[in-house]
Amino acid sequence: MLEAPFSHGVIYFCEFCNVTQDGALQSSRVLGLVCLASLQIKKQQQDVMGFLAANKIEFEECDIAADEDNRKWMREHVPEDFRPETGNPLPPQIFKEDRYCGNYEAFFCAREDNAVYAFLGLTAPPGSKEAEALSEKMQM
Repeated sequence: MLEAPFSHGVIYFCEFCNVTQDGALQSSRVLGLVCLASLQIKKQQQDVMGFLAANKIEFEECDIAADEDNRKWMREHVPEDFRPETGNPLPPQIFKEDRYCGNYEAFFCAREDNAVYAFLGLTAPPGSKEAEALSEKMQM
């Protein structure tokens, strides 16, 4: 079994995004071909990264297109219950260290429910909608 390709924190696997040394987001295309499915994946990846960055949640991006070890690690660590019936799991897949959090659909649902920090296994910061919702729930 491959070791985790990262040291700590929230990470997610993508297929078409790279970060340059100066931290700029750079998109690349595999074989110069972009199809509808890959555009959807790219939009989902940008949605996840944008949310994490906007909320100052540190994360590590692991590109599965450029690194075969990352691709193998991601595929091995997505639990059987969350794999598609056919084929391999597609990015983005989200992990906290080596704990599987979910895919884009699960992230989207958590965001809609103001539960992203819980989804990521993090404590919601004071004053956030999620922290307020948890506080109200505890008072009931």
